[in-house]
Amino acid sequence: LITSFCQSSSFPIIWSTAKMAGSKVKQDMPPSGGYAPFDYKRNLPKRGLSGYSMFGIGIGIMVFGYWRLFKWNRERRRLQIEELEARIALMPLLQAEHDRRTLRMLRENLEEEAVIMKDVPGWKVGESVFHTDRWVTPLSEELFNLRPREDLLHKRFGFLWYV
Repeated sequence: LITSFCQSSSFPIIWSTAKMAGSKVKQDMPPSGGYAPFDYKRNLPKRGLSGYSMFGIGIGIMVFGYWRLFKWNRERRRLQIEELEARIALMPLLQAEHDRRTLRMLRENLEEEAVIMKDVPGWKVGESVFHTDRWVTPLSEELFNLRPREDLLHKRFGFLWYV
């Protein structure tokens, strides 16, 4: 008997030696000539395009995109020039309409001024406050002075929901 101490405890462990049976076991041996070579290399199937082809496709897509961008910029520039020419062509008409609207409002203001100031001696209706013979474009306050305040606000700021 062999007595030994376990390292984790202080209790002795007793091993006994036992004898094996006397029969012989036939051991497996490799076949004559050895085994076939074992394929241990990584054998993955080739997937997708190579790096060079993907790089070439990317460059091709970028070239196509830049070509479309330059083409669209030319078209957009042409459309902007056309729109600017249309605005320039319409400018005299729009200015004439604005002038007619201004003169109509001035005439209405003069009529209202004549009604309001008819009892004031020495008052001249339509007398200019400027000492010049040149045309002075009236301010919005002067045009809308005898009108409702909402008209002036609409002229200055456009349509407002909260007014």
